This record gives sequence, C-alpha cells and structure tokens, in this order.
Amino acid sequence: MKVEVKQTNDGSNTLFVPELNEHYHSVHGALQEALHVFIKHGLQPTLEQATEPIRLLEIGFGTGLNAILTLQTFLTQNHSVFYDTLEKYPLPEDLIKELHFENFMLNPELLDYFYKLHAAPWNETVAITGNFNLHKTHTDLETQTLPENHYHLIYFDAFAPEKQPHLWTDEIFRKMASALKPGGFLVSYCAKGSFKRSLKAAGLKVEALPGPPGKREMTRATKTN
Repeated sequence: MKVEVKQTNDGSNTLFVPELNEHYHSVHGALQEALHVFIKHGLQPTLEQATEPIRLLEIGFGTGLNAILTLQTFLTQNHSVFYDTLEKYPLPEDLIKELHFENFMLNPELLDYFYKLHAAPWNETVAITGNFNLHKTHTDLETQTLPENHYHLIYFDAFAPEKQPHLWTDEIFRKMASALKPGGFLVSYCAKGSFKRSLKAAGLKVEALPGPPGKREMTRATKTN
C-alpha cells in the first residue's frame, strides 16, 4: 500500500494510507495516543500484577511506536517481556527513516533501539535488550494460530472497523480471548459499540475508559477466568 508521512497535533509523525483514507494513529497526537491507550491503560496495569515474564501480543507492528514505547518502559523495570507482533505489510527502511522519530522522542537513546526493532529479522525471536525480546511475524491475524492462555496483554491496534472489517469480527475476538491468560487485558483505541459487543460475546469483561486527546473513550477488556 502507498503511504505518506504526516505530522500529528502533538508534533509526532504518523502514516496516512490514501487507498483507505486512514491514518496509522490519531491525527490529534500519535505519541499521546500510544502512551495513553497502550502504555498507561495496558502495560502499566499489567506490570502492577506481573509475577512472571510478561507475554505481550501486538496486532499491527506498523511504525513501531507501540513497541519502542514499551521498550522504553522496560529500560527502568526489573521485569522482562516477550513482545510478539503480527504485521502483514512491513514498512520499507527508507520510509521508517522519513518518520524522523528523533524529532519527538524524549530519550535520544531510544532512536538506536527504534532502528534495532525495525532491523530485527522476521519470524524469529531477537533480544533487543536484556529484558526485551521481540518476535515479529510477517502474517495476518486471520490465518495466524495463537497459543491458548498465553498472553498477559494484547495491543489491538488494527485500522478502524470500517476500513478493515475482517479484523473486527466475533471470530477474531474469540481467537484473541482464547489467547489471553486469565486476568489478561486487551486494549484498543476503538470505542465502538459493535466492538464492545464482540468482546463481551467472546467472554471478556469490557471497560470504557477516558480516551486520549481527541477521543472521548477507549476500550479495555479483561479475561476474568
């Protein structure tokens, strides 16, 4: 797919897909959205209850923003994480450089790690730091088999339901619910009623939480048993 680099309102960059008329992140602030949805309301509560290495699944590696912010968190943690991510359309190296993450990352050290995340080979586990292990799988969620009762946390960061409806079906959410450990979370920027109903139909407990800038709500779902 053809993509274009766009700056969002907090100064961070995202990508725009003309074919879908869709941005990879919120135009109100890519960085703010990722920190609020995935780190604050997903990773932080997962860390608070962690008693073993965290197993995390991201749907849509994209620009690597969620991954680098997760890695940043683990630079100051005694915990370790196995970060699995599924991506059907990996970005080319020249486009990754055009994102100019160095212009809005608060920690310059992160830039080296950012490029390591993207340079890591696909379909194998790579230790990016002593406690951050990355496994990028070049595939799509529909065909990928997920291990049962395996993940403490899922970042569901697919394009919007109206853009990729095949990724927002009851079957997809049953698959992810099965992959979560009891007590595990699924977090998403999306707050649509149909999405919440699918999560509930999959047996998850659903919370509507305050959204990032520009959005009233976001969603967190918990596997209760």
